[in-house]
Amino acid sequence: MDGIMNKLRNLDAYPKINEDFYSRTLSGGVITLASSILMLLLFISELRLYLHAVTETKLVVDTSRGETLRINFDVTFPALPCSILSIDAMDISGEQHLDVKHDIIKKRIDSHGNVIESRQDGIGAPKIEKPLQRHGGRLEHNETYCGSCYGAESLDEDCCNSCEEVREAYRKKGWAMSNPDLIDQCKREGFLQRIKDEEGEGCNVYGFLEVNKVAGNFHFAPGKSFQQSGVHVHDLLAFQKDSFNISHKINRLAFGDYFPGVVNPLDGVKWTQETPSGMYQYFIKVVPTVYTDVSGYTIQSNQFSVTEHFRNADLGRLQSLPGVFFFYDLSPIKVTFTVEHVSFLHFLTNVCAIVGGVFTVSGILDSFIYHGQRAIKKKMEIGKFS
Repeated sequence: MDGIMNKLRNLDAYPKINEDFYSRTLSGGVITLASSILMLLLFISELRLYLHAVTETKLVVDTSRGETLRINFDVTFPALPCSILSIDAMDISGEQHLDVKHDIIKKRIDSHGNVIESRQDGIGAPKIEKPLQRHGGRLEHNETYCGSCYGAESLDEDCCNSCEEVREAYRKKGWAMSNPDLIDQCKREGFLQRIKDEEGEGCNVYGFLEVNKVAGNFHFAPGKSFQQSGVHVHDLLAFQKDSFNISHKINRLAFGDYFPGVVNPLDGVKWTQETPSGMYQYFIKVVPTVYTDVSGYTIQSNQFSVTEHFRNADLGRLQSLPGVFFFYDLSPIKVTFTVEHVSFLHFLTNVCAIVGGVFTVSGILDSFIYHGQRAIKKKMEIGKFS
């Protein structure tokens, strides 16, 4: 047993020295104090890193397929009435969503930005009590109303009972409505009068679009849209206006759900139009992003970068449709953010490294100073130090 104890004693890597042989110096005390403070500061710093989560960022190739992209927006047009503002979305796959109304809310605002109470459809009293039937006569009390679509019917039995239905039928045919007062439904509902009543008003439009996860665009523009000779155009003749003010403020624009740390560069952006009319374009690069918090909950979202361009509307050019256009494309690279805590073993390893490293460096520095002082002192005693 004594032999085993002796062998263990011989393995001692920390031999003890009798205190009588210790030599304490002023420089050693200063170094000890400084190294202790340094160790304490480094320990506190490491403890803070351990207690707070860290975010790891990775770039991977986006291999997802068949997904949709949710676009959340809140845009204010201070000089464009809600009655003439429409929203369209289309992508390179050929899918189109024209004059989108679902999941979108429009608020009429005055010139000071205050919200105006919503008014019912059909502003003012009807100018004609008895609507015009499709066959040409007036509606009698024992008849069912079936208004004319003015040649835009898809089938002979189709009816257009409101100005909106006539405009929609015209849109499907690719026709423009040059004079709404010639349309009985629009005349009864006071279509032009409504536009005149809303002159000088603005519109706050917000909601979301669900589109295919491919390159495309969505835009806010006056008038109903339709296809004419393969070109996307808007019916502006019905409003009897020469110019449209598309000044706007983007209160919020996000591609996907919110996650901590996301920055949407267009939030709060404001642009004021100085020319009579034109097209304002935003070119957006969408970067798919996956955020995972400390509990493992994952948020599939997107970040984006943007550039801007304004193009004046040239007379007779359909390409210069007045409006605000957002052209977006998707990056093939996906960014992943993973929030996680540092493991306790990692924290313990770093603390040991701090204590051991500072202790070792302090010992080397103290030894260098101590032996240097002794060498100088010996030379001074024998008169060789000058």
